[in-house]
Amino acid sequence: MLIQQLLVDNAFRHPDKIAFNWVEHEKRMTFTEAVQAMERTAGYLHHLGIRKGERVTIFAHNGLDYVYTMFGCFRLGAIAALVNVKFADALDYYLQDHTPSALVYTHDMRDVVLKAVNTLEKKPVLVCIDEKQDGAESLPELMAANFTPPPDPGDENAIAHLSYTSGTTGLSKGACLAHEPTMRATNCIAERLRLSHRDVSLGPTALSSSFHLVANLMPPLHRGMTVNIMSTWSQESGYEALEKNEVTYFASNATLLTDILAESRKRGRPPKSLRLGLSGGGSVPLVLKKAWRDELKLPLVESYGQSELGGFVGLGLPELLPDDHLAPVGRPLPDKNVRIFDEKGAEVPPGELGEICLAGGFMVGYWNRPEQTAQTLRDGFLHTGDAGTMSVNGLVTMRGRFSELITVAGKTWFPRDIEELLTEQQGVREAAVIGFPDAELGQRPVAFYTGESDLDAETLKKAMSPRTSYNLSVLIIRHLDSFPMTPTGKIAKADLKAAQLR
Repeated sequence: MLIQQLLVDNAFRHPDKIAFNWVEHEKRMTFTEAVQAMERTAGYLHHLGIRKGERVTIFAHNGLDYVYTMFGCFRLGAIAALVNVKFADALDYYLQDHTPSALVYTHDMRDVVLKAVNTLEKKPVLVCIDEKQDGAESLPELMAANFTPPPDPGDENAIAHLSYTSGTTGLSKGACLAHEPTMRATNCIAERLRLSHRDVSLGPTALSSSFHLVANLMPPLHRGMTVNIMSTWSQESGYEALEKNEVTYFASNATLLTDILAESRKRGRPPKSLRLGLSGGGSVPLVLKKAWRDELKLPLVESYGQSELGGFVGLGLPELLPDDHLAPVGRPLPDKNVRIFDEKGAEVPPGELGEICLAGGFMVGYWNRPEQTAQTLRDGFLHTGDAGTMSVNGLVTMRGRFSELITVAGKTWFPRDIEELLTEQQGVREAAVIGFPDAELGQRPVAFYTGESDLDAETLKKAMSPRTSYNLSVLIIRHLDSFPMTPTGKIAKADLKAAQLR
């Protein structure tokens, strides 16, 4: 099945229902209007010379124009290559990587775009979303021209989406996601979350991330839901958007879910229609899950996935779970065959640590990276690079990336263990633990946290020590005003480490 078929089917079943709502601008689009915008986009792209398999870079802020541009690429058979505007300084890297035939951008990115495009041997056609600019086509004028698109290529095995990895540990790679496995995966997600046509979603994360595609866009569209998107976020405006739009399903990340918890405490109740939150892009502190359960009386469902999947490895249930079920992410989705392997490729017994691997729907490969593709996709499985366990009941627990584990005086430390303990301490909002070279220990663990700046490090370590086997006397604890973040809401540990080493 093709991704664009979601809009076509919904327009056939309930043509006048609101498909998308751009919260800040109160701009709404019915399913019928969404199909029309998708067709016009495919038409103008074809008019500009874009053909099946060619890349169209979308470098823009969240908005309705972003959504229908992306679906127009799917409809034409072009590949939507999505680059977050936060990566403006590295735009030349992304363009050189996937060599687009067209680049769609917002007016405030003009100088960045022109500088990056000048590094390319073959220049793409430029399309400005929101105003007329010299050297670029005008999106409103192109849409008004109503060019006729060619027939749908109808190739469900074609690459639809170039999903760039978050870059937490190095340069981003473009994961090639095809139509059919992404459709299958997101339908399974909708089923696991028990979404229905009566639900309403809100996703404030960047549309450029694969998480937004597989959490806030496609699962709701599988059920004919109204999808709300936001361009800017604050704790107060986020709560108001949930309240005003009667959102039942909030697809976000741990940082923004913490904001909603804080605003709900301030107002004495959660948003009136909300029935569940979904977190992705990074691990969720147990203290946050417990607060949603115990204070808001709402389930906070944790997802675990990667850009390489077009879906999730595992996903919890939209239920208020007991403490012993909060640490695991949940069971694998039905479209994934998840296994835990040792370093020799043998499956480990339940409860033992190994690498999380899976067969089933995943990327075609990394764009123009055959060696890295072969390394990640071997023996019929995608190797995630993540350390984890699976219980006898099939619950997956992700302990962290192998590349982020710390060896302290010969003992392996899992950063997430310390991060969980630290976020449970009063006054700590977020935490990240990183290993730095140390002549005595091999690596010195350093815990960074945001929150109250005057917390005493020794008091924090004394509170955590009874609950861990790690020797916390060697741990350094430092306060930061904020963390560098990836577009999906992960703490960008590579950037954090580099900043500390400068």
